[in-house]
Amino acid sequence: MKLERMAKRFELIVFDWDGTLMDSTGAIVASIKAAARDLGIKPPSDERANHIIGLGLIDALRHALPDLPSERYQDVALRYREHYMARDHELLLFDGAEALIEELADAGYMLAVATGKTRKGLDRAFEVSGLGSRFHGSRCADECHSKPHPQMLEQLMEEFGVGPEATLMIGDTTHDLLMAKNAGVAALGVAYGAHPRESLEAQAPLFCAADVAELAGWLRQQA
Repeated sequence: MKLERMAKRFELIVFDWDGTLMDSTGAIVASIKAAARDLGIKPPSDERANHIIGLGLIDALRHALPDLPSERYQDVALRYREHYMARDHELLLFDGAEALIEELADAGYMLAVATGKTRKGLDRAFEVSGLGSRFHGSRCADECHSKPHPQMLEQLMEEFGVGPEATLMIGDTTHDLLMAKNAGVAALGVAYGAHPRESLEAQAPLFCAADVAELAGWLRQQA
């Protein structure tokens, strides 16, 4: 995969992690449901659990388990992390994701991650995937306001001295696309992750890719 372009439209490309680069949405949903069952709580539906992917964990639990008393959030969060970490070493990047990131880095783009993971969780994902050295910066949900608040993107743009017009956000959830909109940043949706294509397209991204190959094709021609 070779990314060739006549002119650089964007300088900073920011990726979500889960469901965008790593095929982890199934593990997240299963871990949330297992954590609820461990504590005798009715687990959320798959649809509700999928919807909260990309949010910070406490915000996610608030949406996934709306009847849960707030004093129990930490108990569920602990059980969730235990279930997820038991299997996160088995998770794989989507086909073509590693090659895409390597090509973008080699082409001179500044690359970053904006994720609902904690810093500890993202560092572990970077280590497991081997991609950490390819990213110039990152922001996590325990360092910033949770998506769709624009703080993650605002801080990354400030860090690299790049304006909204030269920044592109790529993600698989409406939380990602709304964060981009709130930050005045262009966005791409990917329809192979947590949220359905119609929900993503309702947020009017520049493009909605069916797979990593289609995402790479758009970036090759338009970024």
